[in-house]
Amino acid sequence: MRTRRARRRLAVAAVALLTAATALPASAADRHEQPDRHERPSHGGLSAVIRYTEYGIPHILAEDHANLGFGTGWAQAADEVCTVADGFVTVRGERSRFFGRDATSDGSLSSARTNLSSDLFFRGVREAGTVEKLLREPAPRGPSRSAKDLMRGYAAGYNAWLAQNRITDPACRGADWVRPVTALDVAVRGFALSVLGGQGRAVDGITAAQPPAGATAPGGAPTGPPAPRRAPDAEATARAARELFAHDDAGMGSNAVAFSGRTTADGHGLLLGNPHYPWHGGRRFWQSQQTIPGRLNVAGASLLGTSTVAIGHNAHVAWSHTVATGVPFNLHRLTLDPADPTAYLVDGRRERMTRRSVTVPVRGGEPVTRTQWWTRYGPVVTGLGPSLPLPWTATAAYALHDPNAANLRGSDTALGFGRARGTDDLLSTLRRTQGLPWVNTIAADSRGHTLFTQSQVLPRITDELAERCSTPLGEVTYPASGVAVLDGSRGDCALGRDHDAVQRGILGPARMPTLTDAPYAENSNDSAWLTNADRPLTGYERVFGPEATRRSLRTRGALEDVAAMADRGGLTVRDLQRQQFTNRAPAGELAAADAAKACEALPGATAQGSDGEPVDVREACAVLAAWDRTVGTDSRGALLFDRFWRKLTAAVPAERLWKVPFDAADPVRTPHTLDTGGPALATALADAVAELRAAGTPLDAPLGEHQYVVRGGERFPVGGGTEALGIWNKLEPRWDAGRGGYTEVAHGSSYIQAVGWDGGRCPVARTLLTYSQSSNPQSPHHADQTRLFSRGKWVTSRFCERDIWSSPELRVVWARERR
Repeated sequence: MRTRRARRRLAVAAVALLTAATALPASAADRHEQPDRHERPSHGGLSAVIRYTEYGIPHILAEDHANLGFGTGWAQAADEVCTVADGFVTVRGERSRFFGRDATSDGSLSSARTNLSSDLFFRGVREAGTVEKLLREPAPRGPSRSAKDLMRGYAAGYNAWLAQNRITDPACRGADWVRPVTALDVAVRGFALSVLGGQGRAVDGITAAQPPAGATAPGGAPTGPPAPRRAPDAEATARAARELFAHDDAGMGSNAVAFSGRTTADGHGLLLGNPHYPWHGGRRFWQSQQTIPGRLNVAGASLLGTSTVAIGHNAHVAWSHTVATGVPFNLHRLTLDPADPTAYLVDGRRERMTRRSVTVPVRGGEPVTRTQWWTRYGPVVTGLGPSLPLPWTATAAYALHDPNAANLRGSDTALGFGRARGTDDLLSTLRRTQGLPWVNTIAADSRGHTLFTQSQVLPRITDELAERCSTPLGEVTYPASGVAVLDGSRGDCALGRDHDAVQRGILGPARMPTLTDAPYAENSNDSAWLTNADRPLTGYERVFGPEATRRSLRTRGALEDVAAMADRGGLTVRDLQRQQFTNRAPAGELAAADAAKACEALPGATAQGSDGEPVDVREACAVLAAWDRTVGTDSRGALLFDRFWRKLTAAVPAERLWKVPFDAADPVRTPHTLDTGGPALATALADAVAELRAAGTPLDAPLGEHQYVVRGGERFPVGGGTEALGIWNKLEPRWDAGRGGYTEVAHGSSYIQAVGWDGGRCPVARTLLTYSQSSNPQSPHHADQTRLFSRGKWVTSRFCERDIWSSPELRVVWARERR
């Protein structure tokens, strides 16, 4: 008891000290920016007070942005030093030096398949001074003083933790690649996140791009290995583009819904945010509360290596993000000079490409030097992944335009959100900063308002421009996938500028699909069209996403659920908590009964597998019929249907899966009625049954016995399911054929928050970080929230000071620089 009192006295003293030291009145919280004279380090160096509550959640208290960044860097290092350090190795272009050139990059900060490709890209960014130039841009085109102070403080806090603490995580204990960082390192990491959907998606194509063999670049240097000369097939490229975006959504997606005061029990808004993100590596979320008394008080989740809260809430408003369908890049087809494939023509005038020579140090070998080629539009690229080749021939090449390569404004967007007092302030922040590269925003506030907006940084591709300037390839890819391929030889095909855009070549805020004050606003990674099924959004440019097209099963299931909730009314935070863990499987509701009937109709209850062997499926028919159509840990038959459904949907195109096709007039209920006439159903069923039997897995085994994660030797069964099943509580688990189950989660539900208000000063918030706060197996917070996730339980947020002080596990750390 005395220990608890002492901790509380220390916390109270710390709050009083920092409040007195802060030279700003409480009313300053309403201002967007504060004079630089208020930004000063404390006590001869940077410092922050970090109050830890249950589950290791830090509440960081500081007197200004630099000190807040310091506390954030310190606390992130304490929980995730190895993962954060690995990311800084990436953005310094040193993966080949420490981990080997041919090793697979972890994919957290780009799509690079190898360390060498990753290093060539990021060293090119560093040597070109790309980020330094962005840092010099005045706000709002560049980051504000507050955002830069956060980056500077973050680097100092991370370094101070390294200098003052011993690393216990075996992933990097004693490793020579764990090193101090600079504010520039932090800024480059932010840049990497900004370009994930553009240049980051095309790293391999950028770093491998070389002129065709036999040509001579300026200076007489050899131009590299032969490039394929066959022009890309337009239809195949369009198909590959659609598949590329579908794959991305499987790895990075989300659900979010906001309910207005008209649907709730007390007239205040409600928000449920459920981002689907990787469970491992540098794209993990990390939970905290950040407080500068009188200026900022925000709680939520940050991506590792960043200094601001990305998804969260304050006392007045809550928000979440979902990965948007907008295509954050476009291509320009270059008409090359017949005498020089490293020069291109614009309106008949010859322009030389800019040659960047990049050298990467390599462990155990000689440094590797490669050349990258840049144009007025961006880098030359020879593909967007292996399925989307864009060959550089003697007459043509392709350049990638990524407007987010000039966007380092995300921190200011996050700061504006943290200061907001309602959804209108969020929208004002988005219009002012224009810093979100590839996400939608869904929000609710204490006054009962809701917001959906696809306010993201997109190239200024209008349908008119695409119609006028598309190449033959672009005429196929733009309507099919939103990827514009413009004629780079015409000056009148330049992207131009919207009057309300902070940056040339991007779409301005007035064009963004936005829905305000709807009874509900929901997104599950489909386009903006059906944010609310009763109020479809239309009239936006194709680059934002399609209209009146088939929705995913996850979207359809989500719309059914949230529309029913809104119609029922009287909603509370508890209803949001229940929705998160209903684990309803829309695919099962649509198809399981028909699949069971088709199974029962098989002659002799036997189906032929893909290997030609007959399989007795009699038991499977009964299991599918009896399954409860959910993917909870105790659901029997869920595992069998999951394995069957994955195999069936891999074999049958979506448009041929159902008897009743999609109808834009009934988009939530169509398509439906499983087409059981083809042989693929019986084959998929036979293969699923054979697979489970070979692993010794009962067909009716409870899902939780075969879908789980192991932490510290303890097994945690987890509910939820794959994208293909349409599950809200999405998980993409890793299949272990030998064990007949899913024994780890690759990505899925991550930082979950259910937020509302009850008229008091403190929000009513429940949160859950599914994979827990630390990836260090030595940490007491390596698996504690994973245990809660396994049981469908939540953390009660401690947002107000009195709640923080009353935590039975309160631990106070004064993090300080040592000079």
